[in-house]
Amino acid sequence: MSGGGQTPELVYLILCIILVASGLMVRGIPMRQGFKMMAGWIIIFLLIFVLFALKDDILRLGKRVMDESRAEQGGVQVGGDLRIRQSPDGHFWVNAQLNGQIVRFLIDSGATTTSISAETARQANIRVGGGFPVLVNTANGSITVQRARVENLQVGQIEREDFAVHVSEAFGDMNVLGMNFLSSLSGWRVEGTNLILTP
Repeated sequence: MSGGGQTPELVYLILCIILVASGLMVRGIPMRQGFKMMAGWIIIFLLIFVLFALKDDILRLGKRVMDESRAEQGGVQVGGDLRIRQSPDGHFWVNAQLNGQIVRFLIDSGATTTSISAETARQANIRVGGGFPVLVNTANGSITVQRARVENLQVGQIEREDFAVHVSEAFGDMNVLGMNFLSSLSGWRVEGTNLILTP
């Protein structure tokens, strides 16, 4: 805010202080107590003045925090691309929709197939195939998984239907978007602290 724009506000603040001071004198409050009360009111008026003077900066900061929060949770759409900010743990996480249910995924190019926990499968009404379990290798060793297909998977504006996933109790509460999702894109890359997905 420019100095010219702040002048009326400063005049208003001074008038308010004068009004409070005159009110204290009229009431006959002892000088020491009056100074304490006036100092308290001056601090209150100064805080209001500072907040009002900096309201544009505060709003910009709030918008930036909200944008960064969205970037960390669900990514930010820039043109046709989805930009996902790297989390403090060094990984890329995204909130996606699985049959309409919001599910947090770790994006992992080292995982061949998108994998979800058994609890996630139950919440998203995903039917696990009745075939034989499959043995897969993970960072924590070999585990058995069931094959399943998801009716709808949506990451940002990127949608996939009849999408293959693995389901297992061994995943705990972890859900992973693997290479079968990444390879379905026209491109993906890491730029600095952003993972960029191109539909």
